[in-house]
Amino acid sequence: MTAARAVVVDGAALDALCADPTVTVLDQRATQAAELAALRGPQAAPATRWVHYPWRRAVVGILDRAAYRRLRLDRNRNKITDAEQDRFDRLTVAVAGLSVGHAIAHTLALEGLCGRMRLADFDEVAVSNLNRIPVGLFEVGTNKAVVAARRIAELDPYLDVEALTTGVTVDGIDEFLTGVDVLVEEADSLDVKVLLRERARELGIPVLMATSDRGLVDVERFDLEPDRPLFHGLAGDLSAADLVGLDARDKAPYVLRIVGADRVSARAAASMVEVGTTLSTWPQLGSDVVLGAATVAAAVRRFGLGEPLPSGRTRVDLDEVLEGVAAEPPEDPVPDVDVDDEPVDAVLEAVRRAPSGGNVQPWCVEADASRLRLFLDRRRTTTMDVAHRGSYVALGAALFNARAAAAREHRLGPVELFPDAGSPDLVATVRFAPGTDERLAAADVLARGTDRALGRPRPIGVATRLALVEAARAEGGDLHLLEPGETMRAAGEAIAAADRVRYLTERLHGEMVGELVSHGEPTGIDVAALGLGPADVATLAIVRRPEVMQTLAAWGGGSALTDDTRTRIASSSALAVVTVAGRTPADFVRGGQAVEAVWVEAQARGLAVHPTSPVFLYAHGPADLEELSAAHAGHLADLQRAFAVAVGLDDGEAVALVLRLGHTAGAPVRSRRRPVADLTRR
Repeated sequence: MTAARAVVVDGAALDALCADPTVTVLDQRATQAAELAALRGPQAAPATRWVHYPWRRAVVGILDRAAYRRLRLDRNRNKITDAEQDRFDRLTVAVAGLSVGHAIAHTLALEGLCGRMRLADFDEVAVSNLNRIPVGLFEVGTNKAVVAARRIAELDPYLDVEALTTGVTVDGIDEFLTGVDVLVEEADSLDVKVLLRERARELGIPVLMATSDRGLVDVERFDLEPDRPLFHGLAGDLSAADLVGLDARDKAPYVLRIVGADRVSARAAASMVEVGTTLSTWPQLGSDVVLGAATVAAAVRRFGLGEPLPSGRTRVDLDEVLEGVAAEPPEDPVPDVDVDDEPVDAVLEAVRRAPSGGNVQPWCVEADASRLRLFLDRRRTTTMDVAHRGSYVALGAALFNARAAAAREHRLGPVELFPDAGSPDLVATVRFAPGTDERLAAADVLARGTDRALGRPRPIGVATRLALVEAARAEGGDLHLLEPGETMRAAGEAIAAADRVRYLTERLHGEMVGELVSHGEPTGIDVAALGLGPADVATLAIVRRPEVMQTLAAWGGGSALTDDTRTRIASSSALAVVTVAGRTPADFVRGGQAVEAVWVEAQARGLAVHPTSPVFLYAHGPADLEELSAAHAGHLADLQRAFAVAVGLDDGEAVALVLRLGHTAGAPVRSRRRPVADLTRR
């Protein structure tokens, strides 16, 4: 072995180096210590060291190993946790062949995926290597293993790297492989490839190989399969002894079977024909080499963490991926149904426009010239819709709209809630008969919409406050109106914290992101209506991914998931908490009518309205909270109590919905709806 590493120096040796005018002294200790102090999370004690780089004729003052590692790898967190980083630090990786292998070795060092590395190559860097080895003219003529080791030392002088400048030989193979956890094989010689695998199999060392065409990566788990054939059996029973005395032409059939001549890219296959005539050797692109390095690094991460990594081969073919790039389909929303002059059609359109959680529209209707019957559709529900309480609120809003439309058409007759005990899903009947109600007829339910934009808090005024309270009470509900101050802040904190639970609970998260639609989907909440800036849209793409939320849940993280809700509530002029005195289905239907009445009245008075539904909204007791999120049931109970205290809820008073009221420069947006024909019961 030939050492090719930086050396920690102190005492007289350091003094001598610093006194040598030909040696550059670079002191980064204060800068690194300040950068370390600025990091978030636990920090190592910042001792310092001086490191000598003989080939640079330089000595550099840096943090000690623990502190330097903490600082250099900080941006790995939490894609690699601190505990995982410690596991990688105990890993020894050998890389044979430092053309393609150079990029792999450097990537492993970049990410801190091992604590010790052995590099082997007998060859020197040539100018023709500079299309894929990221070094310059000053390294031409230097051994490839030494060049890679020096580059890694300049990245991390504490990483233990050894360079074998004789390459892998029969006599030196045990020195190279003993104590190695993973072998990355990137040798050019078929003889060396076979020799390394034979010994790796005997020692139980897994082998990884990246072939720089169409992103081919091989995994051979000799640690799990000690009798596994070399190269997945593609070269038959080939052994190193079989290759003795063979020239390149005789070895070619084995090489072609190993690389899979029928699967290589057209350009690579064509190049095979040209090698020895118009081409001197196999072509390789720097980008393909970098891709292979990234893929091998990902495989080492999986191996180091004990994650599934079976033997076999796969391709990460970027050309194939890019061929799949296509323009986004144009958005084609479902148009509103034209309302004709018939009173029944006007009532049906008003029902269709009613709000519901996630815009699921949990109702179906029967209508003729004499009556409209409104039914609960139990298929259209979610986990948060505990005991269909949210659905009953939505049905109440639909009933309010039906009554308002009938009143405007002067066809409002008697209304009955749950008129048939034998048909529990029949929620309401509206009779059509000559009659009206001036208050209902004045309610512009078709103009109602949601405005999710941020606003600037300002007083809503006494007259508006009284009108909103009266609107709720006229429908059998009540209203708690919280304006900016401690109570609104406390209620908002409970709502925001509950949103974090929604993100981190797999089923709740799946249903939440399932409500978001785009590109012509018929129902749901249009992403374009969320009032998001470009950065928020990018963040949304991340938080929609279930595996990301599951990872945060496993870490106990995700506090930033509350920021959006907290910001929106803080930008509001008031929180309107609509309540009812009772918890029966009929009570929640009345609550839904009160919600819609308050919503329409608020909007008529120039207020933006945005409904918000904390996870605990329709949970009544520990069993309901457990059903919502077993892992967070206790926390949800605490949040529900904090919310009730902040709002000032009485015993027996149930919340129908929370509305965020604001002053914005935006305009209400209607979510997409199912057409009337889809809502009609047949």
